[in-house]
Amino acid sequence: MRTQFCDAMVARSNRDELVFLTGDLGFMALEPLQEALGQRFINAGVAEQNMVTAAAAMASRGLEVWTYSIAPFVYARPFEQIRNDVCFHGLPVRLVGNGGGYGYGPMGPTHHAIDDYGALLTLPGMAAIVPAFDEDIADAVALTDVLASPVYLRLGRGEPPAGWQPPKFEPWRKITDGGGPVVVGIGPVAGTFISLIEEIPERSRPNLWIAGLLPVERFAPPDQLLREIGRNGSLCVVEEHVSQGSMASQLLLHLALGGTHVKRFAHLYAKEHNYGTYGSQTYLRRLSSLDVDSMIAALDGL
Repeated sequence: MRTQFCDAMVARSNRDELVFLTGDLGFMALEPLQEALGQRFINAGVAEQNMVTAAAAMASRGLEVWTYSIAPFVYARPFEQIRNDVCFHGLPVRLVGNGGGYGYGPMGPTHHAIDDYGALLTLPGMAAIVPAFDEDIADAVALTDVLASPVYLRLGRGEPPAGWQPPKFEPWRKITDGGGPVVVGIGPVAGTFISLIEEIPERSRPNLWIAGLLPVERFAPPDQLLREIGRNGSLCVVEEHVSQGSMASQLLLHLALGGTHVKRFAHLYAKEHNYGTYGSQTYLRRLSSLDVDSMIAALDGL
């Protein structure tokens, strides 16, 4: 998604108030944006706390400020500055984290971003945009103007079936229809299950929805999704994030408070930061039961 993000930012680089700060990352990817912005493209160095504080100061003066780094260095390292300087003042700083989930798998647990939106959504006013497909990025970037609040944009790698065209980005999108349980996914991992679900006979095929905007209490699921959960009573949530602070926990609380009863529930999520071995994103997903076989088992259990 990084290439699509660069393209979307170049398209809005004619905004005089736009400033882009990077934590010494983006080489061999963001050069077109650097060329388009000139002095408004700032390499803040390996100093993410300072980068976020500087971004907050610029935003307080009316500038449109974006900060960019590998995801853990955007939300974990400068967490205090995000809380104190950005969120406590309600400043619309855009925090862009590349490699959401196990995206930087071979680099080990320090580079895994599997607790990112859960941590950030504890802060006042924060919103998280989690695109599932490369095609979502332009709309996700444009959405930050509408939100007018602190935003975390989680970038990954789109993984739809070959030749499949995703629908336009929305906070909630329905992907498949059927008479089976409801499956709600968030982020690129949701795309890895589309082929499996589409091959299931319609009578028992899950209704797959993809969420793209959090928190759930602020961006509530549509009535159609609530009706489908209430009618079937079965729900599976899949996300490349730990269970604490997960989208699943937010959704279940929203359903409970709204009177929608879930009789059978399954949760596929990132189970460990450190498995003691290094490997690709696909490998780490499999260890966390975020693979097709695990989805089949979860659906069988519903």
